[in-house]
Amino acid sequence: MLLDSGHRRHPAFIQRVMALQTSGLLFVVLLSCTAGIQLDGNGYTGVLFAINPSISEDPALLQRIENMIQDASVVLYGAVENRFYFKEVTILVPANWTEGNYSRAKTETYEKANVIIDEPNKSYGDEPYTLQYGQCGEPGQYIHLTPDFLLDDRFIEVYGKRDKVFVHEWGHLRWGLYDEYSEEQPFYRSSMGTLEATRCSKEIQGRHGESECKLDATTGLPTSDCKFLPIKDAPVKESIMSFPFLDHVSKFCSNETHNAEAPTRQNQKCGNRAALDVILKSSKDANTSQLSTPISKQNTTIKTVQRKRRVVCLTLDVSGSMNGPRIALLRQAATLFLRTTIEDTAAVGIVQFSSSPLILKTLTVIDGEQSREELVEVLPTTANGGTNICPGIDKAFEVMKGDDGSTEGDELILLTDGEASDNLNDCRDRVMNSGARVHTIALGPSADKKLQDFANLTDGIFHKSADSIDSNALTDAFASLATSDGNLAQQTIQLESAGKRTTDWFNGTFSVDWTVGKDTVITIVYEASMPKVHITSPSGLSFSESRFDHDTKIRTLSFKVQGIAKNGEWHYSLFNQGTSAQSMAITVTSRAASADVPPITVRAHMNQKSADGSKAMVVYAAVTQKGLPVIRANVTATLESDNGHKEELPLLDNGAGADAFRHDGIYSRYFTKLNSGRYSLKVRVQNQDNGMLSAHKHSGVLYISGYVENGTVVLNPPKPPVSQQPVEVGSFTRTATGESFVVELPPGSTGPPAFPPSKITDLRATLEGENITITWTAPGESYDQGTASRYHIGWSEDLALLRSNFNDSHLVDPWELKPQEVGSTEQYSFLPHNLSMTNGTTIFVAVLAENANSLRSDISNIEQVVKFIAAPPPPAPSLEEESTNVVAIAVGVTVAVFAILAVGGIICSRIKLFRRYDVIPLSERP
Repeated sequence: MLLDSGHRRHPAFIQRVMALQTSGLLFVVLLSCTAGIQLDGNGYTGVLFAINPSISEDPALLQRIENMIQDASVVLYGAVENRFYFKEVTILVPANWTEGNYSRAKTETYEKANVIIDEPNKSYGDEPYTLQYGQCGEPGQYIHLTPDFLLDDRFIEVYGKRDKVFVHEWGHLRWGLYDEYSEEQPFYRSSMGTLEATRCSKEIQGRHGESECKLDATTGLPTSDCKFLPIKDAPVKESIMSFPFLDHVSKFCSNETHNAEAPTRQNQKCGNRAALDVILKSSKDANTSQLSTPISKQNTTIKTVQRKRRVVCLTLDVSGSMNGPRIALLRQAATLFLRTTIEDTAAVGIVQFSSSPLILKTLTVIDGEQSREELVEVLPTTANGGTNICPGIDKAFEVMKGDDGSTEGDELILLTDGEASDNLNDCRDRVMNSGARVHTIALGPSADKKLQDFANLTDGIFHKSADSIDSNALTDAFASLATSDGNLAQQTIQLESAGKRTTDWFNGTFSVDWTVGKDTVITIVYEASMPKVHITSPSGLSFSESRFDHDTKIRTLSFKVQGIAKNGEWHYSLFNQGTSAQSMAITVTSRAASADVPPITVRAHMNQKSADGSKAMVVYAAVTQKGLPVIRANVTATLESDNGHKEELPLLDNGAGADAFRHDGIYSRYFTKLNSGRYSLKVRVQNQDNGMLSAHKHSGVLYISGYVENGTVVLNPPKPPVSQQPVEVGSFTRTATGESFVVELPPGSTGPPAFPPSKITDLRATLEGENITITWTAPGESYDQGTASRYHIGWSEDLALLRSNFNDSHLVDPWELKPQEVGSTEQYSFLPHNLSMTNGTTIFVAVLAENANSLRSDISNIEQVVKFIAAPPPPAPSLEEESTNVVAIAVGVTVAVFAILAVGGIICSRIKLFRRYDVIPLSERP
């Protein structure tokens, strides 16, 4: 039932909002990116909304989504000076929705969605937000909205109209903008000596209510119980990234209106640049021309699609080059995929190809062990002939049509180890127009270079795989093709994936944590002779190879733990009983122990699919429990090329270098040692009782605690408090394989290019007397690798000068400060010379690093310090004084009383301002 805004103070609504703090509902983290979104002229196409299967079917919800998109399109067009609008948008509904007439989904999947509609998040409730962890100007991952936000009009009172809220989040998602408010520092003192609310633009005005705000005697800033209440109907147009709630706000801050001094994330992350400046010069859509004609809701096309049963066809190369170890490796990896990875209810077919194609198995529905084994039995055993890939693809399409006569929405997994004997351009258009997703696996260094092109054309996944057992790379590639419709309880989770070539022992451990344990399978593959196996559970029970199912044809041992596997650390030892060295590998998979407890998951990816060496790449790994960040884990990425180059990088979640935010569960690192080749990406996560669940705040629209309308203060229900205390998650292990990527350095390159130190992004400054103390995290010699050579410090009373001409600012040479190893905490104190500090003196400070090659980093985020001397209390103000500056309300007691009245059902929604307080500018109060 839809509720109108006239019920905005109803006790049930307040109880609903406040109850979110105790809700156990979480959200799904997907690291989808905006790669599917295209700009067709000035209109966005490929925008994908996806609804989680936990959401009940509701035509009203679909209608609200459509209304929001159409309205937001018009708002977006005006917000960026007639440049952009939403042209084509798709809504993917769950497979369990049965009442609507939905079109068949093609390449749209839940994992690729740009906007997720899901249950409230434990840390956010119904607050809209965007998962964003790139640098300024880089796209975010996805927008998260809840059904209640879309259906309950009372949320308009605390966030603003849905169309403008969506454009706010689009700024994060598409253009890499950051918020232009600050809950951590809602007030600051400007270089002009005025006390300001943190906002953009400064033209946004506000007032205070019944109680005066008190100023902290040390900082001169309002105490934490003070809140800025904007004037709702003020004729101010900027900024959507600050207060989209306000009636007339409809633009992004431009260079003319931007508040560069405010302590916002936008200023910190984007070098104090205006949002519009970032959009037009640094985003994916930079340099887009304006349109001269208006657009309307009718310019937006919205379609609703649905994905039913998953249909997959394994299309396997059995040409002569696959003979011997490679065909055995194929059988081992494909067997594990069929037995443990592919989900129940999926339909699977198998095609082999060499000089000609052959159907090995038509579509078979996975409905138990027997159907899985039927598929395993027909996997190819011999290899000979040429590598005609296009006929193999055509035959796979024939198999995929076996369920409904169409390939739309189906998946083709193409594995090959060689150059195509035929011309792949002959079937390129058929692949592109099939409506199917084509995942490609390049086995070994000689696989056709066009495989990645087929995957990119169809929104599929590309993997490069080493052709050795001990790498376990082919098994990992198949394992990464597990899919999810948003129901993580059904997803296969990889706990361990490791291998070794040895003449004796291969030992290791893995952990079964409290979130997994169902359908736990231990699989061991070997090269020549069956190893001796010793597995020890956390309770001390031991299992030998005699307890395993042994498939001699594919040299595989498999053991399925009955019921729920014992939580704790498991140990394994494999002993090579042969007379010569052989390769062995172990894979452990499991599923969620309970449908009510989402498993800890890991998703790994690079910031781009290819690189030419002009800039470093970034490795990302998101470690979450259905979206809640898991922090303090040990995360290591292994990047290995088909040319033999291998790099291991410990990933960091420290808010420095490539890592945007500390303790957000996103672990990252720059990859700087680039060499030409196709690279695989594998991430291993280990935690020995250090990991914790965090309540990190993502980018998102501001919750409005209250506002001023027609001279009256209107208070909203208090925002539900969120516990900031991390929760221990216990020991766990995970492995995850990301999509492969390609590096092609310019011809004649002799090695990786030289890179500067990374930009310092966490500079902090404090004033102690007249000494300025600054701290930051040490960058490296090459971005976040190694150790820098020296630092340069600049300060100025002129922010614009420091930003644009660092060398013309007052420079400080910290010659005695030798840079420490990357990741270390640096600290330095200095006294600004030739400056007499008085009350209100404002100084801006920045740092940059330099390496041994005299390459300098970009200038750091700019920090400011203000000299504040507490003044004696002023005389009582005159009643005739008028307020022209920013004023605020002390809401600590007011909100508490308001909440109590709400519980009792007696709500006073509008509180008249007292004239004597209405006229006192906050900047004039002690």
